[in-house]
Amino acid sequence: MPAYLLLLVAVLSRLMPHNDWLNFTAVGGALLYFGARRSWREMLAPLAALMVTDYCLTVFVYHYSFRWEGYVTTWAWYVAAMALGHILLHARTTFVRVAAGVVLGPTSFFVVSNYAVWASGGMYPRTMAGIETCYAVAIPFYRNDLLSTAIIAGAAFGIPVLLRRFNRAEAHTAYAGK
Repeated sequence: MPAYLLLLVAVLSRLMPHNDWLNFTAVGGALLYFGARRSWREMLAPLAALMVTDYCLTVFVYHYSFRWEGYVTTWAWYVAAMALGHILLHARTTFVRVAAGVVLGPTSFFVVSNYAVWASGGMYPRTMAGIETCYAVAIPFYRNDLLSTAIIAGAAFGIPVLLRRFNRAEAHTAYAGK
């Protein structure tokens, strides 16, 4: 259930209006968590939800025509982020593993998506200077993605641990007082 609630937060964080400088979405952290807590079969639900969100944002918010070919890289990354969560965090969740997922998720999206933007040839010339500019312009988005993934994944994986520790400490205190 928490994985699906986090997926809802991810979708809503994309649909809610926000300033460009903030660019905070719960997508990366939610996909890591979903992959860690759900089976491979269940990963179609978040993929479908995010695909529909991409369509709605493109057509109704940004008023562009929707071309599915332009989203293949993004959709493949959604699957890869869930796979990363499943491979890295399904069997054993530790601080180091979550931190690795927090770094690998946004970094892989930064590398792959910006390469796809550059390679499409629509925004930047297909030169070394063009690819350098493409990545340089995307650094603020990468920073925000890294930060939002850290916050969401940190909360999703960390709050249950803190609650368990608090409950154990409370139980220990109650037992010691008897």
